[in-house]
Amino acid sequence: MNQRRHGPLPHLLVVLTLVTGLVDATSFLGLGTVFVANQTGNVVLLGFALGGAAALPVLSPLIGLVSFAVGAILGRWLRGDRGRLLTLGAAIEGTLAAVALVLVLYLSNVYAPIVPLGLAMGLQNALVRRLAVPDLNTTVITSTLTGLLSEPLLGGQGRAGRRATSVAALFVGALIGGVLVTYTGLAYTLGLAVLLLAAVGAIAYLLTRRGGEWLVHRS
Repeated sequence: MNQRRHGPLPHLLVVLTLVTGLVDATSFLGLGTVFVANQTGNVVLLGFALGGAAALPVLSPLIGLVSFAVGAILGRWLRGDRGRLLTLGAAIEGTLAAVALVLVLYLSNVYAPIVPLGLAMGLQNALVRRLAVPDLNTTVITSTLTGLLSEPLLGGQGRAGRRATSVAALFVGALIGGVLVTYTGLAYTLGLAVLLLAAVGAIAYLLTRRGGEWLVHRS
C-alpha cells in the first residue's frame, strides 16, 4: 500500500538528501562557514556572530538565510502532480547548482555562490513538504533522528527504515562532500550535485509519463 501511495518518491528523495550533504559541505567548508540547507545552523551561527564571536562571519549566514527564504517562497508557485513537481524542482535546482558551479570556477567572491545554492535548497524544502513523504524531508535530521530513537515501533518498520535511511544519506553526502572539497575542490563537489539532480529530474520525468497512484497525494 505504501509503495503504491508514494511510488518511487522515497528513493528519489534519498538522492536529494545526498545532494543536501554535498551542498552543505561545499558551503560550510568552502564558502565562509555557512549552511545553505540547514537553516537552524545558520540562525545559530548568526546569533553567535552577533553575540561577539569574532571568528564567525555575519554576512555569509545572513545571505544563506535570505536566499533560502526566497527559494522557499518561489517553491509555492510550481504547480502539477507530485511527479511534475519533482521533475520541475530537480530541473530548477540543478540549474541553480550549475550557476553556483560557474561562479565558483570564474569568480573569486565566496559570497556569490551562496545565493543560487540557498535558492536551490529553499526550493527543495518547499517542494519536499508538498510531496509529503513521511520522514524524508531531505535536510532536517533532528526530528527524523528523534523519531527513530524515541518511537522505534511507531508506524511500523517502513517508517523506521525511511528514518534511518534519511540520516545515513545525509551523513554519506556530507562525507563524500567533505572528501571532495578537501582533496579536489568545490567544483567537483558541485559537479556531482548537478549530475545527481539531473538524474533525479530525468527519472522523475520518465516515471511520471508512466503514471501511477503515487502521482496524487492522499493525506
